[in-house]
Amino acid sequence: MASNKKYWQSVEELNENSSIVETLRNNEFVEEIPTEDFLGDKEALSSSSTSRRDFLKYVGFSTAAASLAACEGPVIKSIPYVVQPEEIIPGVADYYATTMADGFDFANILIKTREGRPIKVENNTLAGSKVAANGRVHASVLSLYDSMRLKQPLVSGKPASWQEVDAKVAAGLSQAAAGAGSVVVLTGTLASPSTDKIIAEFGAKYPGFKHVVYDSVSSSEALDAFQQVYGERALADYDFLKADVIVSVGADFLGDWQGGGYDSGYTQGRIPNKNGKMSKHIQIESNMSLTGANADKRIPLTVTEQKYALVKIYNIVTGSSVAVPDVNKTYAKAVEQAASQLKAAGSKGVFVTGLDDVNAQLLAIAINNALASAAFNPAGARYVRKGDAKAVAQLVKDMKAGTVHTLIMNNVNPVYTLPNSADFVEGLKKVKLSVSFSLKEDETASKTTVAAAAPHYLESWGDVSIAKGYYAVTQPTIRPLFNTKQFQDALLAWSGNPQAYYDYLKTVAPAYTGGKTWNQLVHDGVALTGVATTTTAALGANYSGAASALAAAKPAAGMLELVLYTKTGLGDGQQANNPWLQEFPDPITRTSWDNYVTVAKADADALGLENWNVANGGLNGSLVTVEVNGVKLQNVPVIIQPGQAKGTVGIALGYGREAAMKKEMIVGVNAYTLYSNFNSFQNAKLTKTDGEHEFACVQLQKTLMGRGDIVKEATLADFNNKPVEEWNIMPVVSYDHKEVPAASIDLWESFDRTTGHHFNLSIDLNACTGCGACVIACHAENNVPVVGKSEIRRSRDMHWLRIDRYYSSQDTFAGDVELKEGTTGLMNTIETFGNMEDPADNPQVVFQPVMCQHCNHAPCETVCPVAATSHGRQGQNHMAYNRCVGTRYCANNCPYKVRRFNWFLYNKNNDFDYHMNDDLGRMVLNPDVNVRSRGVMEKCSFCIQSTQAVILKAKREGRVVAKGEFNDACACSAACSTGAMVFGDVNEKEDPIVRLKEDERAYHLLSHIGTQPNVFYHVKVRNT
Repeated sequence: MASNKKYWQSVEELNENSSIVETLRNNEFVEEIPTEDFLGDKEALSSSSTSRRDFLKYVGFSTAAASLAACEGPVIKSIPYVVQPEEIIPGVADYYATTMADGFDFANILIKTREGRPIKVENNTLAGSKVAANGRVHASVLSLYDSMRLKQPLVSGKPASWQEVDAKVAAGLSQAAAGAGSVVVLTGTLASPSTDKIIAEFGAKYPGFKHVVYDSVSSSEALDAFQQVYGERALADYDFLKADVIVSVGADFLGDWQGGGYDSGYTQGRIPNKNGKMSKHIQIESNMSLTGANADKRIPLTVTEQKYALVKIYNIVTGSSVAVPDVNKTYAKAVEQAASQLKAAGSKGVFVTGLDDVNAQLLAIAINNALASAAFNPAGARYVRKGDAKAVAQLVKDMKAGTVHTLIMNNVNPVYTLPNSADFVEGLKKVKLSVSFSLKEDETASKTTVAAAAPHYLESWGDVSIAKGYYAVTQPTIRPLFNTKQFQDALLAWSGNPQAYYDYLKTVAPAYTGGKTWNQLVHDGVALTGVATTTTAALGANYSGAASALAAAKPAAGMLELVLYTKTGLGDGQQANNPWLQEFPDPITRTSWDNYVTVAKADADALGLENWNVANGGLNGSLVTVEVNGVKLQNVPVIIQPGQAKGTVGIALGYGREAAMKKEMIVGVNAYTLYSNFNSFQNAKLTKTDGEHEFACVQLQKTLMGRGDIVKEATLADFNNKPVEEWNIMPVVSYDHKEVPAASIDLWESFDRTTGHHFNLSIDLNACTGCGACVIACHAENNVPVVGKSEIRRSRDMHWLRIDRYYSSQDTFAGDVELKEGTTGLMNTIETFGNMEDPADNPQVVFQPVMCQHCNHAPCETVCPVAATSHGRQGQNHMAYNRCVGTRYCANNCPYKVRRFNWFLYNKNNDFDYHMNDDLGRMVLNPDVNVRSRGVMEKCSFCIQSTQAVILKAKREGRVVAKGEFNDACACSAACSTGAMVFGDVNEKEDPIVRLKEDERAYHLLSHIGTQPNVFYHVKVRNT
């Protein structure tokens, strides 16, 4: 029974109006004890005569006060919906089909949203989807929340309203129409039927109007060649699945060549089928590219030698006899053999080239037509590149001549990307009215009359025709975050058309939707408009003349041949302020936060250039000045690149941006200044300079040193003709004086894992190209923090998933194994292994994705003193973040080195000023995944939040989980467009993972140590 008695502590409490009682009630200590003044002052503390007893009083009180304060959590106010939208269920994700088309990357995608916030990109797998998402597309959702975006339009550098912008533009257009000068619209490749129509209607009002298309990374020569032969400015499409022999000269078709998106068909043909067949791929190139790294045979040649090789191939395939100089004698026989194999393949062969030379592109068309290549598809022309280098050059001349009155630009940044940027800026000053529609106040927008704040594609409507017969729609997935306006809406208004672009789009779309209704189109995101008809070649292409012109190429004496390229991560540099992409390690060099000049070992030795490792595990390198046609690029760091053709160097475009960038993102050098005449090939001179550069490289060990059990390989001949025990060797251990399979021995008593779900992940090394889309997808799904260059350099990267890249130290990995096994004697062994740390000049390359292996007998679980990491019944190795005390015993005991430690607080910390440090950037965070704090270990979770969501959805709908439904639950497997990663439930007999686990190519990483991983790999087979 409750008591009504009241107790008082002093007589003073009987007085209700006492000020003393009120003071004590609000503050127990009337006078604050000055602990901070005393303990925080170093001089006062050192000169103090305070006794030990008094000191302990101070410390005891301050500790108790801090502990008490820590019990009071921050107040976070939640505001409920007044009227909850019907389509939003709190805690449940919604998906919207859309298409990304930024002029460089094009992809048909789904956008995952939570409570109205786009947080992740997924692949759209419906029929009609043409191109899957690469790493940049996956990262584009973060660019939506870029704090450096333009918040409103600017006129002459000052904030303005859209009414002021409209008035300014209307006045300028009136002057232009009256004869003051021409009107020009400058855009990147749009591939948008509705936008092309709007531009044409807008331009019809102005005499001499021009629409100039400018691609910062040009495919103009290939477009010119295709137009010359087929009468349409487009690019041929290729289906590498239909090819048995693939020969490429300088075309990085697994990277960004002609818009990319070829990896899915390519890898399907690279996996040995039931008949023991797979395609053969021969790559001729200068830089070590992603495509070259995946080839069966790679031939490193200078660009001049590549032209000779192309003519040789043309002669052999077509039976021509164009005179051509000899190719590099080391590889002359290999080139002839490649041409012979291509010719023998007939319609099952395909040839591609990336040389920026119209003659080379004409020969590629001629070779494929001679083969009657099934993989070559000019009828299904691609529209992802439309730039015209000649028209851009003429525009700059017209601007400098003062004949352009109004220049309206959309999604281009020529002040940054043009090699003759100074000429463009000079001409821009003579243009009376210049308007730039841009996401940011970039290098160009900051110099125009009007900087028109453009919405992100996730805030926009639009349509895209990636290729003939394919149509897609772009739809907004969030209301515009800022005061922005679409380029199309503005042009309609300036044309006097009162329609909104959305309404205009609805009137244009029916001609392309193949009978789909508007609602169905918006739901699916894509439509097939019919099979493209066969394209017939136009007359007049002089192939022999093109071959003779190529054969006449001469190397420049005393010069190195520079090959400019785009990195898999940063591309053309549009998303240079995206921290996910800056921290993404390049698949080849494994270096992030930089571009650099790649140099062959022989050339580096001749120039005195070096790379070396320092005490903290970082990589350092020499600096050089690169000079092209009198233009110098100062202090460019050097990476000595295995596989780089002798006499050539490479530099990536897309770096060195400064405008509208966070200071942490301003890295690298702007190689566009060397991109003379929009040609990726230039003659260059390198001069070593003083100083050294500090790289952020995540992998210093370059070779496997003969450890054939890490990445298992076999030739196609061995795969077909030898028993599996010979090419997929399973390790054995001694048990009771007998050799038994290592996997059969357990130190622990196993649990029954046959009931319920049990998840496994399959990784096929034949299908993995190393593109890294899975790495970015993992970042997005699991709130992986960005730590910056300094921390990466200290080997403190936080990637849950890494893609190891290994070179062979001999010409092949098989040669490494033979060398290791044939080594005897202590001194000989030491010398041999020392030499095996260095890659060959033209090594074989392999990529191996590695994440937490979710071992059934996990070494990490047995050493954690607080049981923060433990095993679940569904096969996942769990991490309880609130239990972890950061001993890092688990990381030390992990043989796969896949655990990541939060050395610092990476969110809401000004020392790590990336997206997690501002409210806008944090909008991308996945609410289903905890944001980790300092001192906590983290690692791959098999996306447990998503697997549980699949299970709960099936339960809610009263059904079993559908076949393959779990594959899309794991971020890496869902992002993998090549099919290299497959995630599933091994306890469900119909799940594809069951067949993959039983495949004879399957093996576990480090299976001899008995960890019993739930991740397994497939032996890499090479068609040598």
